[in-house]
Amino acid sequence: MEMTYEERLKWLHQLCQAQANAVPLSAEAAKSAYANADVEEAAHYLASFLTFQAIRSAERHPADELQSDFDMLGVYQCFGLMLYAFLLMPLTQDGHQPDYARAQVTIGKTLFAGLAPEMLAEIIESGFHKFQLIAETDSEHWLTYRENLDKVTISYLIASTDDDSPHGPEDVLPLFGQLLSQLCEAFTAD
Repeated sequence: MEMTYEERLKWLHQLCQAQANAVPLSAEAAKSAYANADVEEAAHYLASFLTFQAIRSAERHPADELQSDFDMLGVYQCFGLMLYAFLLMPLTQDGHQPDYARAQVTIGKTLFAGLAPEMLAEIIESGFHKFQLIAETDSEHWLTYRENLDKVTISYLIASTDDDSPHGPEDVLPLFGQLLSQLCEAFTAD
């Protein structure tokens, strides 16, 4: 059975939640969760999940950076927001419009749970500024970066939801770490 992009997004959301939960859902509960899944919430969750995976793969340490390189947390926020944009972009032709205001807060609260509201607001603002900078530039470097992140995001979605995919999700996940490292280097060099 061929799945639509929206079905793949919702299915991947359920797969990642199941992987993150210590207590597996029953088949009936999983079907109910899938049927009631919201595309926007799925994109928020997946953007946060993939950002966490990228941070881990890139061997970054946000707790240390909170003290020594606070601006790097804004880079992680930017990365999460870009993932959200690329996850939803294929659905814009079906009438889904990204809600960046809601997404940036949801992703920020997920990535940086427990931080004081003032710090969280600063990270969200910094990440959104970086996101806009990258989205609005015509620089060849950033055009290539956006294209690569888009390809890796869609590749992960397919690798995770298509049994016939030549690659598994574990093959694609390290690429997120590489792309996050490139983004961190770019903002360290500035």
